[in-house]
Amino acid sequence: MLHERLEPVYENVVQRNRGEDEFHQAVREVLESIGPVIDKHPEYAEQKIIERICEPERQIVFRVPWEDDRGEVQINRGFRVEFNSALGPYKGGLRFHPSVYQGIVKFLGFEQIFKNALTGQPIGGGKGGSDFDPKGRSDREVMRFCQSFMTELHRHIGEYTDVPAGDIGVGGREIGYLFGQYKRITNRYESGVLTGKHLSFGGARVRTEATGYGCAFFVQEMLAARGQSFDGKQVVVSGSGNVAIYTMAKVHQLGGTVVACSDSSGYVVDEKGIDVELIKQIKEVERGRIATYAERRPGAKFVAQRSVWEVPCDVAMPSATQNELTDADAAALIANGCIAVGEGANMPTTPEAVRSFQEAGVAFGPGKAANAGGVATSALEMQQNASRDSWSFEFTEKRLEEIMKDVHARCYATAAEYGMPGNYVAGANIAGFTNVADAMLRLGLV
Repeated sequence: MLHERLEPVYENVVQRNRGEDEFHQAVREVLESIGPVIDKHPEYAEQKIIERICEPERQIVFRVPWEDDRGEVQINRGFRVEFNSALGPYKGGLRFHPSVYQGIVKFLGFEQIFKNALTGQPIGGGKGGSDFDPKGRSDREVMRFCQSFMTELHRHIGEYTDVPAGDIGVGGREIGYLFGQYKRITNRYESGVLTGKHLSFGGARVRTEATGYGCAFFVQEMLAARGQSFDGKQVVVSGSGNVAIYTMAKVHQLGGTVVACSDSSGYVVDEKGIDVELIKQIKEVERGRIATYAERRPGAKFVAQRSVWEVPCDVAMPSATQNELTDADAAALIANGCIAVGEGANMPTTPEAVRSFQEAGVAFGPGKAANAGGVATSALEMQQNASRDSWSFEFTEKRLEEIMKDVHARCYATAAEYGMPGNYVAGANIAGFTNVADAMLRLGLV
């Protein structure tokens, strides 16, 4: 339920942002948590802090023309939403996927404000991308698209202004092409303008692994708060992309066994534990489908066009895309004895499913906390670039683990402070919100 002072705020957001359902969902989820904050700090309402946070500081939409390998001109649309810079330069990834439109980018950017605030790093929130689909495109086609995209984007970004990174469809290849074009246009070797770079030109170790590793660290802390650990736990991870792969790798290192993962065609079950190196080979090198895993791995089984959440597990880690885990999936997981859920993707669990988990006493780690490891390591990359330094894998991973432990502690303590012990959704929303809100009050009406 929304606080009576927040009902008109939400109604205004819906009115001003018609048809942007994902953005509406993200805003409501935060507003439902901060009612007690408004009672304790009426100055936030008086100074219209909530209304200001819900309105991006800047929204950029642009045309991206490029030429494919057949010489045919293609037209895509590019986006960058610079949402809030109260804590530092805008920071958030670029997503290249056919589903991208203004509402998706705003939902992701809104979430990014609070996620970044939770890390304790001096970074604001933003997000961007395009409806371009890199799947099935040649390297040269991807390069030409990225160059055209950056030709427009370069005028809006900078290491002290807005620092994009990767997201779905934007990995090391795309970041390299984007940075190359930025350097070419600006005549500046400004390493800190993009994160997720290759190690050869300013990238950070652990950045590839960071979101998955961070999510596993956060869930480990949730389990520890209940006197448990990953030891002996069966884990299901949705997806088989970057986040899912490194979530599985770290879960295995922490003593758990990942028994199932998926892609859009279905899922595989491997009771002996998913072979992460084989998944990497199939998905990252061959760019194949998950069914190939079952063909090559004795004892593994592929199930087509079914939800991976029907597989019994102790811990569920949704790591694919938004709203993938429904209330029916939550019911199945609860019935099968699931005790903890950690979101590796952005808002992969529907609001109804979140409520079901909370009512059943399942520890639920929302994405803005559980998957903050990616942006936290991006901030570490920015630090290294600023100091012209390079850190070891071990040192960077240790810093990541420390940050994720701190994120968990902040969420846990905040939830208890506001009378909702164990409610990580409320804890994450309130802790992130108050951090940003206090900065905005001190900065004046900007």
